[in-house]
Amino acid sequence: MRPEVVVVSQVMSGRAQGTATEPGLALSEPKFHPPVARPGIVVRTALLQRLATAQAPVVTVTAPPGYGKTALMAQWADRLGPRVAWLSCDNADNDPVVLLSALAIALDRIGPVDPAIFQALASSGAGVTMVPRFVSAVASMRPPVTVLLDQAEAVTNRQCLNAIAEFALRLPSGWQLALASRTAVPLPTARLRAQGGLLEITADDLAMGPQEACQLLRGAGAEADEAALADVLQRTEGWPTGLYIAALAMKSGTRQGAVGSTFTGDDVFMGDYLRSELLDQMSGAEVSFLTRTSVLDRMCGPLCDAILGEHGSGAVLEQLEARNLLVVPLDRRREWYRYHRLLQELLRAELQRREPYLVQDLHFRAAMWFEANSMPEAAIDHAQAAGDYDRVARLILELQQPVWSVGRVETVRRWMEGIRDVTAAENYGAIAVHGSLIFALLGQASEAERWVAAAERAGPAGILPDGSTMEGTLAYLRAILCRDGVAEMRRDAKIARDGLSPASPYQATMIYAEGLSHLIEDDPAQADPILARALDVSAHVGAPPLTALVLAQQCHLAARRRSWAEVTSLAERAAAILQAVNLEDYWTSALVYAWAARAALHQGNNSEGRFYLGRASRLRPLLTYMLPVVSVQALLEMTRCHITLADRAGAAAVLTQAHGILQQRPDLGILPAQADRLQAKLATVEARAAGPSALTAAELRLLPLLSTHLPVSEIAAELFLSPHTVKSEMKSIYRKLGATSRTQAVARSRELGLLRL
Repeated sequence: MRPEVVVVSQVMSGRAQGTATEPGLALSEPKFHPPVARPGIVVRTALLQRLATAQAPVVTVTAPPGYGKTALMAQWADRLGPRVAWLSCDNADNDPVVLLSALAIALDRIGPVDPAIFQALASSGAGVTMVPRFVSAVASMRPPVTVLLDQAEAVTNRQCLNAIAEFALRLPSGWQLALASRTAVPLPTARLRAQGGLLEITADDLAMGPQEACQLLRGAGAEADEAALADVLQRTEGWPTGLYIAALAMKSGTRQGAVGSTFTGDDVFMGDYLRSELLDQMSGAEVSFLTRTSVLDRMCGPLCDAILGEHGSGAVLEQLEARNLLVVPLDRRREWYRYHRLLQELLRAELQRREPYLVQDLHFRAAMWFEANSMPEAAIDHAQAAGDYDRVARLILELQQPVWSVGRVETVRRWMEGIRDVTAAENYGAIAVHGSLIFALLGQASEAERWVAAAERAGPAGILPDGSTMEGTLAYLRAILCRDGVAEMRRDAKIARDGLSPASPYQATMIYAEGLSHLIEDDPAQADPILARALDVSAHVGAPPLTALVLAQQCHLAARRRSWAEVTSLAERAAAILQAVNLEDYWTSALVYAWAARAALHQGNNSEGRFYLGRASRLRPLLTYMLPVVSVQALLEMTRCHITLADRAGAAAVLTQAHGILQQRPDLGILPAQADRLQAKLATVEARAAGPSALTAAELRLLPLLSTHLPVSEIAAELFLSPHTVKSEMKSIYRKLGATSRTQAVARSRELGLLRL
């Protein structure tokens, strides 16, 4: 039984809703709905009135567990009506693509969201720099919207927290954002308070007084006289969940006052109180059911049956929900449930105390069930908890590429880090191979190096699930890295083709790599037919980035023949592919745009040439020694464009980056000689003051972060640099852009196309 899911595909059509089992981004339907209103819930009239009259665009509801944060948010959502976008956060939202896509889906329930924003999220990997574009895409929704993020404490990823803060500061006029969290949400609170833009509701506000406490007790079926009410209020200090559990104890006739001190939801005595007043009133079978199923974040009857080895769990869940507000239904059909977070924590502690030897087996059975029911991401989490690393590795290997292809870099990173030290796991080496290439494509050279070393430690033995050999997979990695020169690159490409499964999509990449090796050895007669075959195969297997890249390599051959009409045609075809599948920010696009710029400049169309050169320049931070051949090719073509435009400073900056790669990878055929010839030609270009084109790759990487709310210290943390280095690079950026502030630098960069609008 699969829960209802919302699936976001890499290429959207129509509304962002649907059901599917494909890998990518599948989000549980209950994320987008407030919990169902149930008998016994007290309406928080005074707090709702305070929220209704609030003018602040940002609202925080912060309190320990059990204070009714979700209930308050749900009641507010009900009063606000249809202009509410609800999102219940969970661990999966610790990936900026997931978080922003989920928010876009929640908004899409109110009014159509441009599908292009989903494409942009998938291609960019999201993050804080994506938020301005995201806000621009949804700002036209009228009338204004209220966005409610519940359980925001589940979001701990730094990039996601920065994205939330940026969204809070950029809310469209008239919008509101409310966040309910156990812990303080890291918003720029001082700035918001100074602007009168923040309403803060705390545990003191959520604590119940006598009237609300009396309503709660009655709703739970308990009656209390004035003295008993005063006593329970004194002991719980108005803590709503404490009041509710006290009501259950009163209804069952349990003696009150077992705990002799006052406490609230974050008190050290809370667990003892919950245990004595809740679990001790249940049968042994019920407690066993609750504790053993507490390993699940969400549950249904068949899933509970599977991990318990029993039948009838669905009926048990229904009975528990009917008797206890701490068992929460996730859908109106009462198929999926979760435990109140407070209860779940208690139950997990009880399971560790009573039956610790069962925990791994329960997770193991859960992993089996989730995998068998086409929910592999949940299966990964439970398999990791069970120590079933062979299953973890097999599932990660299956999901790694498709999940990354929709921009979910942080999800893939989390999976890989979870298995980093388990080198004995089957398929570990292949995970490391693909992980190293993912980080290489992102321009993260040091991270890529770390995973290359892990892949090599794993060794060449073994057969992968698709039939590829591990030896062939390692050769595939070596061919792309080209660490040992062009001849070895070609040899590795042939080894990889022999070892990869005939059905592997990477066969096309290795055909291309073989053709590329001949191209950079200045052997067009050998390169031409092999690249033509690579083009056919890449188109057949549906690999747009590779198809566009092969077309760009054919531009080299056409230019060598001085067939500039052909160069223009090839470059236009390649650029059209990138635009069709929204790959403008992808690593391979740099060479495509460099050739599009060269073709335009050759025709005398300087305006179009500068446009494409700007697009290529934005991608320079991705061009590193980890993927040396295409990186150097793209930089050399950009250098030629700058020289054509008589831009000596721009050419020098780009050529310096190319020389830096060549120092790491000197054996790249004819490319070093080409770089030397361009260096000599550069001396003939008239020197001018350095302008925007002279920005270094490091400065271009920093530039998008200047458009965010992040201070220098947090920008430094984002880029793994020292604040001193960031300040120095900012001064250089200002000088080259002719700016005196971040605001001016950002505006100028957008004018020049160095930053996307």
